[in-house]
Amino acid sequence: MEVKGNVILQDAVRFTILTTCLVRIEYSKDGKFEDRNTQMVQNRHFAQPPFEIFENRQGHVLEIRTTGFHLYYDGGVLSSGSLYIDAANSYGTHYSRWYYGEPTKNNLKGTARTLDRADGAIPLPDGLMSKDGFSVLDDSQSFILENGEFSVRQSKETDLYYFSYGRDYRKTLQVYYQLTGFPPMVPRYALGNWWSRFYPYTQSEYLALMKEFDRCQIPIAVSVFDMNWHTTAIPSKYGSGWTGYTWNKEYFPNPEKMFDLLHQQGRKVTLNIHPASGIRPSESCYGAVAKMLDLDAKTEEPATFDLQNKKFKTAYFDLVHHPLEEQGVDFWWIDWQQGGARGQSKVDPLWLLNVAHFRDSEKRHAGEGLILSRYAGPGSHRYPVGFSGDTVASWDSLRFQPYFTATASNIGYTWWSHDIGGHMRGTYDGELSLRWLQLGVFSPILRLHSSNNIFMGKEPWNYGKDIESAMIHLLQLRTRLVPYLDSENYRTHTEGLPLVQPMYYGYPNQKVAYEVPNEYQFGSEMVVSPITTPVDLKSELSSTEVWLPEGQWYDFFTGLVYEGDSYFKAYREQNKFPVFVKAGSILPMLKNYMQPLAQIPEQLELMIFVGTDGIYEMVEHQENNIARTIFKWNDREHQLTVETVDPAKLIPVQRQYSVILIGAEGSIDKQSATTISFRNYQLIDQSKIVTELIKSRLQRAQISFEEKQLIWQMYVSHKETKKLIKFLDTIHENTIRGMIIELVEK
Repeated sequence: MEVKGNVILQDAVRFTILTTCLVRIEYSKDGKFEDRNTQMVQNRHFAQPPFEIFENRQGHVLEIRTTGFHLYYDGGVLSSGSLYIDAANSYGTHYSRWYYGEPTKNNLKGTARTLDRADGAIPLPDGLMSKDGFSVLDDSQSFILENGEFSVRQSKETDLYYFSYGRDYRKTLQVYYQLTGFPPMVPRYALGNWWSRFYPYTQSEYLALMKEFDRCQIPIAVSVFDMNWHTTAIPSKYGSGWTGYTWNKEYFPNPEKMFDLLHQQGRKVTLNIHPASGIRPSESCYGAVAKMLDLDAKTEEPATFDLQNKKFKTAYFDLVHHPLEEQGVDFWWIDWQQGGARGQSKVDPLWLLNVAHFRDSEKRHAGEGLILSRYAGPGSHRYPVGFSGDTVASWDSLRFQPYFTATASNIGYTWWSHDIGGHMRGTYDGELSLRWLQLGVFSPILRLHSSNNIFMGKEPWNYGKDIESAMIHLLQLRTRLVPYLDSENYRTHTEGLPLVQPMYYGYPNQKVAYEVPNEYQFGSEMVVSPITTPVDLKSELSSTEVWLPEGQWYDFFTGLVYEGDSYFKAYREQNKFPVFVKAGSILPMLKNYMQPLAQIPEQLELMIFVGTDGIYEMVEHQENNIARTIFKWNDREHQLTVETVDPAKLIPVQRQYSVILIGAEGSIDKQSATTISFRNYQLIDQSKIVTELIKSRLQRAQISFEEKQLIWQMYVSHKETKKLIKFLDTIHENTIRGMIIELVEK
């Protein structure tokens, strides 16, 4: 046995103790091990942890013990008979033991490469998190990845990472990011609304659409052009028209002018590409590419797609993509659908594309890169954002997406972008589209999308007036939330805390936290439980199961207070959504939702959810410059203090704050640059909110007037909740009973 620092070499096996709860396990028949970075792993330089080594004890060749695990190795080839590890925690049935080669149990799953054509749930591979408190990641098949370049491993080996952080899921994820690289910050504008549609727009039609969005006060931050921007009708001898880089001048006669106008409106622009077919003679750039690559232009020799070929890679960027970027393209939507690599020396093209395009974007944008592409496996979180694929427009698809989005954090993939509203098939259903948009507002990225069907457009005015109004409000709300989203964006980058987290991240030892798979934490201040089922015809409300942890929680949309440590069914009107904010929270919001998101705003609105003291650090950024504003709410003194740390001078000198108190009323007594205090302060009577909600719900309920009147009389006459509930138990309509019990039992 040989020991050097935290590395233990025993015959053909090498153990590297990275932390007290993380060990790397390698087996190489020829004794050659890999020390370079891989696709997944980008850092193994950890501070050496304490550990103990035992040799030839009780029949074991080697034992390694830390405070987090006890490893037993009996020599020879790695197998379930020669290697096992006991986690120090004990979440298993009797003990938390892993035998080499066996799958971990009770895994909480990770994410998938695509949801293309999915109509509901799909199987998910394992992730990092397990209720048993340990997990294993296999890096054996990874290529070497250093400085953006891929190469083949020097020797075939088994290369595993064993994690044993128990149910401290946040710590598990943070250490995983330390090992694989923390997610970069996404640009501020990416947190706004994206307009995307697979549709053959003309230049004038597209600009007219953006003008109509502005007229309707619908903020669109990112303009997405699907594949119809380029020529698709090419000679059949060249193959499919899906790959293309030449503007369709019939549709877009002056793309530079169009980009200039979109940029003047404060929007960013991305184009969809399907690179699989390379550069063919049908492209306007073919001549330059053929010359650089020494192709036989006379015989129309194509430039075959191969990003592992350095000359092709240079031509691909310098002669094909960079000229389009000079016209105004801000980033690329990489729509790779052609599968993985073929052969042991061939890297998955999706990995090649994601790494190359993201690094190229970083160079062009002062270190702040962005792509829209597909998930390529563990480590892909370094190249945001993810395009989840062409889903079917159905309630089953919607029902799966909250769980799918939250669970992706279990493998560190935090920036999913879904086709909000669904991409394909389905039927006209305004309710479904509205509920999907509500989910989109409280998702990592909000990108409206639909297929090439004139009836599938997600423009709000395609629906009835009530739904149109609700959709416009939601798109405005998403943009208003950007200061909060950008602050959480920074925390993901620096602390490894995803914007969307399963409930068990914050409450890992509470059984109920695992029983609400569609509910999630949305940043540090919010809990969201999406509605994913159609309206009940009797109550004209939709419902979902909600669990609120201990504490006092406000309904974001109504201001109604709920006591935590409770599990209940939440009923909501069409224009409401179950979003809860804990007392003491301070949410920074944009005042002017139509201003370009790349700008740091002069006016902010602060929502303060009263009831206890609170503190929130807002982070604003432009490229690599950061400004911090710390808000502190003193609930007893009814006073807000503001402290800024702004070395780059990002914050406008004349910044103004307006404050909305949630749960209380009051008028501003004194206001300065650092303090806002209130007078005539009083808590809002929650019973009035309840009464108004019960009255409005009964008004819309599809039951007889006599039944409504009887329920109402019982409510106003019975001040004791138990008596009222006893009466409601006599009602046969469960939804009518449930919608009232939610309010009186909250």
